[in-house]
Amino acid sequence: MEQKYRGRDFITTQDWSTAELEELVELARQLKLGRRMGVGNRVLDGKTLYMIFFDNSTRTRNSFETGMTQLGGHAVFLSPDKMQISHGENAKDTANVLSRYGEAIAIRHCAFREGNQYLREVAEHATVPVLNMQCDVYHPCQILADYLTIREHKGYNRKLKLGVAWTSAPNYVRPLSVPQSLILMMPRFGIDVTLAYPEEFRLMPEIEEQARRNAEAGGAKFEISHKFEDAFDQADIVIPKSWGPLMHTQDKAEGLRLIEKHPTWRCDSNHMRLGKEDLIYMHPLPADRGREVTDEVIDGPQSVVYDEAENRLHVQKALMAMVM
Repeated sequence: MEQKYRGRDFITTQDWSTAELEELVELARQLKLGRRMGVGNRVLDGKTLYMIFFDNSTRTRNSFETGMTQLGGHAVFLSPDKMQISHGENAKDTANVLSRYGEAIAIRHCAFREGNQYLREVAEHATVPVLNMQCDVYHPCQILADYLTIREHKGYNRKLKLGVAWTSAPNYVRPLSVPQSLILMMPRFGIDVTLAYPEEFRLMPEIEEQARRNAEAGGAKFEISHKFEDAFDQADIVIPKSWGPLMHTQDKAEGLRLIEKHPTWRCDSNHMRLGKEDLIYMHPLPADRGREVTDEVIDGPQSVVYDEAENRLHVQKALMAMVM
């Protein structure tokens, strides 16, 4: 691996150039091909990744842990209730101690107005790379996997439109980090993005403004609509995904009430017919079947959700190989 990447944090794709992100994705492609051909790569032999999970996961934990195993290293699962964080240990002390033991620290912390701040505080004091496994603002590894999936299915030589749409999913208020990371990164690569949501579900205004600047620099369009169908209209890719009305209210009960206010914001086959003939459906999972999307769509021929989930493994292996 090139020395220029060693020791780099990965908290947001905004901190990496498009050329650097393309190099990371290209390495992910090579690692994916090597894995399918039975060629191992133990570049992280004997190295340790500490994974701190403030929030539960399926894909994130297993893809990082499996990736470290395949690269010859070891991943240690940690949660605050099993650490001195639960007794008040601060980010500085945690960062310094874990930096003495291993080669990187990865953190998943989605609490609104807390997660990203904690990651950055750990990164300030750590002497090893800090990797964002999802926070309240960004989910950069998911969006790298999305980008790899798009390129696998759509190539590089077409002008593409991506629709990112809010969907109605009950039970809990989801973070803003997936749609925010999508609108930030995809326009940098020339992909037009239409973001659709009910008015109560706007994203952080500073993120929406940065997405506009990224689109201008990348020669792409970035549009916001309050009509669900606009995300699908003549789209090449759609990612209908729920998130909470966190810029409108942080009251959980009110947030759940607002989600229930828009039950028709659900992806079905009629919406898929609004896109181009080869439109693909993506979702970072878990999807709330029947509320966010019908089984006909997510289990249908236009769905690439399992390719997308698999690619989390490959892009994260590439990331860890580069920075560790």
